[in-house]
Amino acid sequence: MAGHSKFKNIMHRKGAQDARRARDFAKIIREITVAAKTGLPDPAFNPRLRAAVAAARAVNMPKDNVDRAIKKAAGSGEGDSFQEVRYEGYGTAGVAIIVEALTDNRNRTASDVRAAFNKYGGSLGEMNSVSFMFERLGVITYPESVAEYDAMFEAAIEAEAENVDLVDGYYEITCPMGNFFAVRDALESKFSDPESAKIEWRPSNTVTLTEDNAQTLLKLIDTLEDHDDVQNVFANFDLPDDVAERLSV
Repeated sequence: MAGHSKFKNIMHRKGAQDARRARDFAKIIREITVAAKTGLPDPAFNPRLRAAVAAARAVNMPKDNVDRAIKKAAGSGEGDSFQEVRYEGYGTAGVAIIVEALTDNRNRTASDVRAAFNKYGGSLGEMNSVSFMFERLGVITYPESVAEYDAMFEAAIEAEAENVDLVDGYYEITCPMGNFFAVRDALESKFSDPESAKIEWRPSNTVTLTEDNAQTLLKLIDTLEDHDDVQNVFANFDLPDDVAERLSV
């Protein structure tokens, strides 16, 4: 999302990282389950599963947890069956929001997501009501310490990425969604595992928030991200530096 690094800084100051880690583990296990069920249960031959395993490593999930989730998903069909769903709507100040979820109960999840939007002055819309304002991109990040900029840029462009930005000490490599796995694998072979590698919705334009609007919107995003079924939340807001600083006090 626009202003994503500032938003992450605000999240960090909450001191709730341990609780969030437990939720992150649950969400990644759910993604591993779906990836293993919809493709081969071997990360070497299943790009989506490989991405999920990499995400698990990034949050230091024990390998036994990962292996157990893959084996369970590859078994005789036992366990939960999750569906991928997407919700779209508007938050305060007309900010467009996309919510991606994996759920075993679509009615429950839809009701909870709608309730969150309503509570914080937003409104849930129809499918594709806001996604036309976003572009699907592969986003791969590495710490700046792994390579000089020229080396990272050359490797990324050679792998057919579109751009390399240096943001808050991290390289952010973006590429078309269709090239994501090829770009990620090419960079991984040169620089080892990335800090993160995801397909994201990136906005074409942004809404600049005031402090009041930002407080309400961030509460909505917090509520959505804390939901067990929600995997990702994307929004087209921009948080000015002065507003971010006041919110982080």
